[in-house]
Amino acid sequence: MINELPESKSNFLHMKGDVLGGLTAGIVTLPLALAFGLQSGLGAVSGLYCAIFLGAIAILFGGARTLISTPTGPMTVVAALTISQAIAMAGSLELALGTILGIFLLAGTVQVAFGLLKFGGNVKYIPYPVLSGFMTGIGIILILFQMYPLVGLSSPSNIIEGITGWPQAFPDINLQAFGLGALTLLVLFAAPKLTTAIPATLLALVIGTIVSMAAGLSVPLIGEVAQGLPSLQFDVLWHLDVSHPWFILSAALTLGALGCIDTLLTAVIVDKITETKHHSDRELIGQGLGNIASAFFGGLPGAGTTMSSIVNVKAGGRTPLAGVISSCFLLAVLFGLGAYVQYIPIPVLAAILITVGLDIIDYNGLKEVMKVDLAEGAILCIVLVMTVFVDLITAVGTGMTLSVFVFMKKMGAIGEEKTFLFPLRTLKMRKPCDLRDEFLLPPDYLDQAYIKTFSGPVFFGFSQFLIDNLKQLPSVKIIIFEMNRVPYLDQSAAHALELVFEYMQKRGIRVLLANVNSQPLTMLRAVDLVPRLIPENHIFDDIFDCVRWLEEEFIFKKSTDEPLRKSSLAID
Repeated sequence: MINELPESKSNFLHMKGDVLGGLTAGIVTLPLALAFGLQSGLGAVSGLYCAIFLGAIAILFGGARTLISTPTGPMTVVAALTISQAIAMAGSLELALGTILGIFLLAGTVQVAFGLLKFGGNVKYIPYPVLSGFMTGIGIILILFQMYPLVGLSSPSNIIEGITGWPQAFPDINLQAFGLGALTLLVLFAAPKLTTAIPATLLALVIGTIVSMAAGLSVPLIGEVAQGLPSLQFDVLWHLDVSHPWFILSAALTLGALGCIDTLLTAVIVDKITETKHHSDRELIGQGLGNIASAFFGGLPGAGTTMSSIVNVKAGGRTPLAGVISSCFLLAVLFGLGAYVQYIPIPVLAAILITVGLDIIDYNGLKEVMKVDLAEGAILCIVLVMTVFVDLITAVGTGMTLSVFVFMKKMGAIGEEKTFLFPLRTLKMRKPCDLRDEFLLPPDYLDQAYIKTFSGPVFFGFSQFLIDNLKQLPSVKIIIFEMNRVPYLDQSAAHALELVFEYMQKRGIRVLLANVNSQPLTMLRAVDLVPRLIPENHIFDDIFDCVRWLEEEFIFKKSTDEPLRKSSLAID
């Protein structure tokens, strides 16, 4: 008999993991927070303020126990564009600061409102092409903006200027800055292959700074940053300029909505790793409160971040204490290391942000453009182009509208989706006369094999329901997806099924497909679910052919006393 650990021992183990996870997440967050703060235009310390206040408040009041919240690439890109527009209208950063912080505060309020109105669950209805094009566009913007500071030049004010300004800027390139940036990129790409003990971003930051100081390079530096506790910005917020209400409202809505999407998508990724389920509406409230607090202290808006959260979980973080410790570590940096931060070269931070931009780009979505339905590929490309060259709200709104029209055209008069789940044993009641009277599979095995049948189009919104439904099944070893009544499977649904199949694969559940129509099967192959997760020999034209195959597998096992043939979804 296995004895459970005493509660005090279990709490100690959790606390040990939380301390280690929080410290590790703080170390990973430090260079990114500085880089995002600098890129935004408010200064490096604004990124630290965000990571400190948003990180602590979101983890305490939110609905995800291990999610670390900091400045993120998408949020910083939008914040930087908002800041540059506000400065252009006001004439200087000092005059525009009240409007900027007011927008950030209002963005947090939008998030709180979304949470109170229970909008959290609606993120799953964003079509994959829209989300993929949007995130790839954000990654491209981040890279384009950072190419200038990478070579020692000032960032452009907009994308068009960034693309067309290179001929004039080329003669002014700082070769020392370019060499330092290239060295930093080399460290960032090589470090993970050599060691995972030290975060690559931190290693690149330290090496780049030491090389710059030791060699006496003439490159732009962060410069002096504020030390100690930040002060409340009430006096600045009183100078909110309301002469441009549409700009303020649209910018706040963009930041608030983007923060919700960015956070909830990250929470889903963390849920997969920790095998937990976050509370989406409560998480939005926590994020909103955190961003409001960050704005009051002059910090950037942020969201749940994938890199720091995964580092936290893998280091042992399991409770909100880890997030609090991460924020406390960054606060200690302001007191103890603030005097040294000023020597960090800007090209080093630019190189770090370029790799962040490369990570944001959805390469799978780009590879699938030519394989999936023409309309879905076109939507992805349209959203991507509009994100880069127009604005984010227009891009997402256009993508959502086009997706609705495409869906209406494809579906026509097809009814709502219906799903049914029943044991394989019940299939005997539906067998045609030409089949054997009894299955050769043993009765107890029949109770561990289930058939999942669908009716109507399969779309993204059903994935979490399906996973939750499957978690309630006892001792399941086989799931047969019968899809003869599925006329259409879109790209969003295919990626939702990917989550489901990976969930089953992790638990040793074998997945078989039966009666798959032409269009859904083509889509599954286009996104490489077949044969990456579902081998070709696990796809059957008929449900009864599928059962016969199972019988042959069992007979083979029984006659040779060997385990079932291995596949990507083999049973343990």
